[in-house]
Amino acid sequence: MKRTYPRQIGDIITDALDRYGLNDRLDEHRVCALWPEVVGQGINRYTVKRYVDHGVLHVHITSGPLKNELSFNRAALVSALNSAAGSDVITDIVFH
Repeated sequence: MKRTYPRQIGDIITDALDRYGLNDRLDEHRVCALWPEVVGQGINRYTVKRYVDHGVLHVHITSGPLKNELSFNRAALVSALNSAAGSDVITDIVFH
C-alpha cells in the first residue's frame, strides 16, 4: 500500500470508526457519560448503572420516589441528553 500524503491521526481514527460502523456505539457511550452532567450530581448519586440498547437508555435508580419523578420528566431528559450529545442518539429512557 503506497502512501501518497501524510495524514493526521484524527482523520485516520475517524475513517476507521466510519469503516467499521463504530460511530453509533461511540455516541451511545457518550450519552452515558453525559448523564451526570445533564441530571446533576444529586440525582447521579442514586444512579447505579446505565447503558444504551437499541436507542433506549436504561438507567438503574436506587430511589423509588426519584425513579417516579424522573419518569414524569422522561421527554425532557431525552431532549436534554440528545442536545448535549449533539445528535439524536436515544429515543426513550427506561428506569429500573
